[in-house]
Amino acid sequence: MRAPLLYACFCTLLLSHALCAQANRTAQDEVLDVVDQLFEAMQKGDSTMARTVFTKNARAFSVVTQAGQPVLQEGSIDAFIKAIGTPHKEVWNERVWDIEVRIDGALATVWERYAFYLDDRLHHCGTDAFQLFRGPDGWKIFHIADTRQEQGCTDPPTR
Repeated sequence: MRAPLLYACFCTLLLSHALCAQANRTAQDEVLDVVDQLFEAMQKGDSTMARTVFTKNARAFSVVTQAGQPVLQEGSIDAFIKAIGTPHKEVWNERVWDIEVRIDGALATVWERYAFYLDDRLHHCGTDAFQLFRGPDGWKIFHIADTRQEQGCTDPPTR
């Protein structure tokens, strides 16, 4: 008689712990989950996973330096997603730090430093700026801007 009662109490305790952990998730956690899902899709080469984090009309821009001058280049989210899913030898790994999240209602911004690796080789670095919108389907990225440099990059701080 005591064993089933103890088992029921144990199961109730586990379930309440799981529900509390879920309830304690913040909007910031949800926003960062979307960005992390994009990075996971890049590592896996999974364009289907990558597509799910973007709105239909998402846009992308990069600030690069050409002939010593800053240049704003517009990219294509569709081309980016296609590149993620196109087989490539190296694993794409974007490591981030100095992450700042700001949220006002259904608008969020993520600003972070990054270092982009092909396998374990540092390829380029810069800053990512993500704009996200929370609609009926949850948080989605509608705009990405980044800076990109190949000189002067360092490995990110260890966590």
